[in-house]
Amino acid sequence: MKLLSDDFQHNELMDKKFSYRGGNISPHLKWENIPSGTKSFAISCNDPDAPVGDWIHWLVHNISANTTEIPQGGPVPGIEVKNDYGKVGYGGPAPPSGTHRYFFRIYALDIENLEGITKNNFISKVKEHTLESAEIIGLYKA
Repeated sequence: MKLLSDDFQHNELMDKKFSYRGGNISPHLKWENIPSGTKSFAISCNDPDAPVGDWIHWLVHNISANTTEIPQGGPVPGIEVKNDYGKVGYGGPAPPSGTHRYFFRIYALDIENLEGITKNNFISKVKEHTLESAEIIGLYKA
């Protein structure tokens, strides 16, 4: 499986409009080479370079198996979960200093609907049902 974006290349800088203070617009994402047996998708975005540890920017689950793309700014075809900003939906980069890495991941799941998903159990529940995953890393500099 492969995850791509029309808005940034792997390990390249992301535009300010995707940052928390600069527009907070979610970037375009598309995925291909989907494994057979996929019944839904989930998406996560995190910053492992945050001073407080791994910061969750975006969590989405129950994305239909026939969806292969999310346009810039949405709409997001799934259920979004509260992020580490305390808000539901996308929360863009806002590093206090330096350049941080933002790991966008797509997960192909063997189940249509995940139930009872929270920020705290998202990764473990998703990994229980992951057939395959892919990631693209965007960089953002304060």
